[in-house]
Amino acid sequence: FCGERIKKELIPKEYIQKYSIDNLLWWPLPNAWRLVYTIISNKDKLVAAIVGYSNHKNYERRFKY
Repeated sequence: FCGERIKKELIPKEYIQKYSIDNLLWWPLPNAWRLVYTIISNKDKLVAAIVGYSNHKNYERRFKY
């Protein structure tokens, strides 16, 4: 796992409904952008799925920081 976990109470409801996720992490990108991803477990595999990316300002709005 890379980056930092986003607290479950801060995961947007639209992400939970749209992607059926229960974990979310973020990774810093150049120029203050953020990559948001989730880890999906399958029987034998772990898959990192990118949920989105945004600049710092939009990231803060979406996650209510």
